[in-house]
Amino acid sequence: MSTFIPMSLEEMKAQGFEQADFILISGDAYIDHPSFGAAIIARTLERFNYKVAIIAQPDMNDNQAFTKLGEPKLGFLITAGNIDSMVNHYTVAKKRRKQDAYTPGGRNDKRPDRATIRYSKKVRALFGNVPIIIGGIEASLRRLSHYDYWDNQVRRSILLDSGADLLVYGMAEKTIIEIAEALEANLSIKDLIYIRSTVWKTKTSDNLPTDGIPLPEYDEVLEDKQAYNVSFNMQNKQTDAFTAKPLIESYQRHFVVQNPPAYPLSQEDMDYTYDLPFTREPHPSYTEDIPAINEVKFSLISNRGCFGGCHFCALTFHQGRIIQSRSKTSLMQEAEKIIQHNDFKGYIHDVGGPTANFYIPSCQKQLKHGVCTHKECIGYTPCDKLEVDHTDYLDILRALRELPGVKKVFVRSGIRYDYLMYDKKSDFFNELVKHHISGQLKIAPEHVDDTVLKQMGKPSQDLYDRFVKRYYALNKKHDKNQFLVPYLMSSHPGSTLQSAIELAEYLKHNNQRPEQVQDFYPTPGTASTCMYYTGINPYTNETVYVPKNPKEKAQQRALIQFHLPNNYTLVKQALEQAGRNDLIGHKASCLIKPHPPKPYKKNKQFS
Repeated sequence: MSTFIPMSLEEMKAQGFEQADFILISGDAYIDHPSFGAAIIARTLERFNYKVAIIAQPDMNDNQAFTKLGEPKLGFLITAGNIDSMVNHYTVAKKRRKQDAYTPGGRNDKRPDRATIRYSKKVRALFGNVPIIIGGIEASLRRLSHYDYWDNQVRRSILLDSGADLLVYGMAEKTIIEIAEALEANLSIKDLIYIRSTVWKTKTSDNLPTDGIPLPEYDEVLEDKQAYNVSFNMQNKQTDAFTAKPLIESYQRHFVVQNPPAYPLSQEDMDYTYDLPFTREPHPSYTEDIPAINEVKFSLISNRGCFGGCHFCALTFHQGRIIQSRSKTSLMQEAEKIIQHNDFKGYIHDVGGPTANFYIPSCQKQLKHGVCTHKECIGYTPCDKLEVDHTDYLDILRALRELPGVKKVFVRSGIRYDYLMYDKKSDFFNELVKHHISGQLKIAPEHVDDTVLKQMGKPSQDLYDRFVKRYYALNKKHDKNQFLVPYLMSSHPGSTLQSAIELAEYLKHNNQRPEQVQDFYPTPGTASTCMYYTGINPYTNETVYVPKNPKEKAQQRALIQFHLPNNYTLVKQALEQAGRNDLIGHKASCLIKPHPPKPYKKNKQFS
């Protein structure tokens, strides 16, 4: 039976060691499940016979919380957790969130803002020159200079702000073992300047890579938005392991160097990772429920990477565009382990990844030559070389639903409806509707205005309409009463008040009343954030309208939910401001009536 990675000296001794090779500090609670990056890194090191211990969510005001496991032999590994700590803590309105799904009891006070920086500085103060290696999504997306929405300014590489020795970006199983082997061989952390998927710093130009590409200097990027735009575009073109060159960013007293990404994992490597002895449970020291485990506990991760090209998503910047997938055998073996779990009720909640139905690379040439840097695989319009095939993924779903003890296999991670529609065969769409939807299918059209969709990197409204028509036809064919839940986004760069009104009219015409709307959130590492900050599309260099006025942003959001009484005033103001009084009235096409709805009055008989 698997044991947990130790979190105390007593657990370390019980596993036969008194000093860890690595101590991993995480902003998340320790959940021993492959959906959590800290667990994967810890288990990978353990499999290679390194002694690992975990400090989860240490109290910044308590030095003993950091020193309780002693000093590691090789170094500290520090991550903010599965989500950037600022995104985790704050809404797009910069209001404190009420819940942290990665914390026992859902409390939101167990990790600091800018956790990677805060943890690293604390460790440096307490342990001196012990090597500090930072990683995870927060470090990965902030590895070079980046616009920070919360400070509303361009920040330096997090490697400099944290004081860490080395930064690991992307998915790091092979990278962390290469680092561990080098440190075990007594190489200095300062000499580890050759490892892929790492970022390092130096005060001298003597050891800069000869094939390195110099980015605009930090001071220039700080002052000139066009320079920032150029820098982002250069970084974006160096995210592929087969073609990328080192990037060099100059600061007043440092050079920060990003080495090329690690090569994608083979299927054997992926299987190896997910075959590690995860218990699939939170550490037994926790006495309260940790919300983040509930959805993924009985889910299967089938792939990594994404060639979807959504400009507001940083997944490509973190995992790359080349799809890496697990074998059918590996997924079946994990499913059989799930079935044996005492809490399993017969439902596999999900089989997927960043995009569930991306199981094969978008084209075979990528596996030898890498992805194209001058065009997208799918985006607003698909590349003519795009290979669309659901055969292998569908074969896995069919096999899983035949396993004894399995009642249903659901697909809940994102489905790319455009990729689905490009499939000339209908069997996957047919079986998806017939077998794999839990009452409703979540999809992300995001908008309907083609101008906005192009800035988003999303497909056209026409394709979405054809998908919806076909979806409901298949539901009727299979006698299903399943719905679509469309994710919509307000205030994305390119979206004007007229764009928001067009979306509202579309929703009215199609009798749709979305329950949730996402206001665009400028997070590190995305093209959309670059547009938000610079007002320029980094791919086309064209000027883009960016809604930043708080009132207009509120109006755009309210228009998508024009039916809500609380939004009446904002919607009316927006329509009048845009000269669309024709949408205020009693006609069927109108969004609102001339007068606000009367407040609801309780019936005294039942009050």
